[in-house]
Amino acid sequence: MNRHAKLLLIFVLLTGLAEAKQPLKAQKFTNADCLACHADASLTKDENGKQVSLQVKEEQFKNSIHGSMFSCTDCHKDVTSVPHESTPAKLSCAQCHADEQKAYDNGLHAKARAAGDQQAARCVDCHGDLHEILPASDPASKVSHKNIAATCGSCHGRQSVMQQAGETTRPFNSYQDSVHAKLVAAGNEKAAVCSDCHGTHDMRRVSDPQSPVYKTNVPATCAKCHAAQSAEFMTSIHGQAISKGNLHAPVCTDCHSSHMIKDAKDPSSTVSSENLATNTCAQCHENVKMSQDFGIVGGRESSYLASYHGLATARGSKVAANCASCHGVHNILPSIDPNSTINPAHIVQTCGKCHPGANANFAASKMHLDAHAADIGSKAVALIRRFYLLMIMATIGGMLLHNVLLMRRKLADIRNGHAHIAGGPRIVLRMTFNQRMQHMTLFVSFFVLVATGFALKYPESWLGMLFLGETVRGVLHRIAGVVLIMVGIYHAWYVSATREGRKLVVDFLPEWKDVTDVKDVLFYYLRLSANKPQFKRFNYAEKMEYWALVWGTIVMALTGVMIWAKVEFGNHLPRWVIDAATAIHFYEAILASLAILVWHFYMIIFDPEVYPMNWAWYDGKVTYELYESEHALDVETLNQAVEADTRAEGQPEGPVEEAEENLPDRK
Repeated sequence: MNRHAKLLLIFVLLTGLAEAKQPLKAQKFTNADCLACHADASLTKDENGKQVSLQVKEEQFKNSIHGSMFSCTDCHKDVTSVPHESTPAKLSCAQCHADEQKAYDNGLHAKARAAGDQQAARCVDCHGDLHEILPASDPASKVSHKNIAATCGSCHGRQSVMQQAGETTRPFNSYQDSVHAKLVAAGNEKAAVCSDCHGTHDMRRVSDPQSPVYKTNVPATCAKCHAAQSAEFMTSIHGQAISKGNLHAPVCTDCHSSHMIKDAKDPSSTVSSENLATNTCAQCHENVKMSQDFGIVGGRESSYLASYHGLATARGSKVAANCASCHGVHNILPSIDPNSTINPAHIVQTCGKCHPGANANFAASKMHLDAHAADIGSKAVALIRRFYLLMIMATIGGMLLHNVLLMRRKLADIRNGHAHIAGGPRIVLRMTFNQRMQHMTLFVSFFVLVATGFALKYPESWLGMLFLGETVRGVLHRIAGVVLIMVGIYHAWYVSATREGRKLVVDFLPEWKDVTDVKDVLFYYLRLSANKPQFKRFNYAEKMEYWALVWGTIVMALTGVMIWAKVEFGNHLPRWVIDAATAIHFYEAILASLAILVWHFYMIIFDPEVYPMNWAWYDGKVTYELYESEHALDVETLNQAVEADTRAEGQPEGPVEEAEENLPDRK
């Protein structure tokens, strides 16, 4: 062997020794090698006495985001043999998702687990099993947009889980009924789900300043979807206050709620016209503490609800102005701000949205009826209120006392046999057909006005429930008002153009005897006099009622027309005049209603001599005995009744005295 051959042999031997000293390279196994065992559904392990499945479903793993990118040993790097003798180390998502893990560790779920709550969510609770995780873009993924709420609900919708964590399922249940959830269910890919507001991995408590739902962060969070509204809000008085760190100022969730956000047209929405003033704005603007701490005028809810706008809204009106109608929605600014919708430069335009044709004079009115305000309108309304309350108490109180005295004496006389309830045929014509028609029209229109008027003022009462809604109530009230005015105009013609009407108004004219009759009646019924007063065609009580009706009809017609045509009148009169007219209209209605119930109904129903009913309203007639007892001085009417009755019975006409002898005994 030559020298070169020996050297080559030595090199080969040395190289072989070097290779022999190197460690053997680990064999890389395929997924099929692993699934040979792990595809078996019966493969389990004991974990604290519980059998845990070790099965990996081949098809699901293949379609998962991990299966499509990695093999088993890319994650399970410590597997060196198949089958492996030792249990592979538990995998951590942080191996690949360090940033997400760091965010999760700062979130409330990780902190809850660290505090011992083992039901708090982990990665797999939201994303699914490691071998089945799908990308968020996959509709079948647990974290796809349409499935997020259901995924969160697997914990936040379970009472047992939330009770253990010291929370409730209400937020999740509220979200399910929200406009966002309904849009998501309808396939809207932009509607907000839990993670849009609360974040994805580092979800924090609302009290955490770094939380996207912390109060000062809410506008920015909502701006992700509602940028225009958020920008408008941040320029408002509320947004400016939040920017300065005032946590008392409202943000989106204070008005719209946190989870149960609904469309403004939904009656159950916190920002619907029905709830805006009473529930939403009132949280701050009716609050005494807010007034004291920040100088905000309080009592805004109550003063709004006292106005027509508030009353109509309470009656269910969809068109009556609410807080947002005047102050704006997201762009609310104080009246001194040039951009405010209630600034003098813009108030006419604001009022004109509902009241076309309104001018600056009309728009100068107070929308919040504050009984304690110092302006001339409020003072006038307060004065009217005091005047009417005193007059109502004095007038109705006097009527009650008067009727009680009369009823007491009449009942005693009937009981003791000194008097009897008038009976016999009704032959005295008390009201003509024309008068009865006027009376019936007045009666119907009056009580429709009373019912529909007080239904507005007291929407929660049984009267408020009589009508289908504010529109129906308003139409009925105006129709009845027109009918009342028309019957009033007709009556004015009737008493001036017809002989019958002229005689009627002459007989209603007051005279000095009416004054003395009041004294004589009281003396007689108090048993201070034995002489029972005698009256003409109409006694003092009936005259008072007639002229009160004339006065009341004129007042109610004038004030009603002013309120109805408030723009036309408000454009030319001081705006407080309309407020004064409204107050007069209301208190005059109370006075008239009570007078009818206490005074008129006593005369036609509760008077012992006519009970249970004076039927003159129906056929115009009363008994001879009753009329003679009450109106003995009206000899003309009594004689006419006897003559008419005599003719009706077919008896020859003759002197009244002779005819009376043929009538039944009325004594």
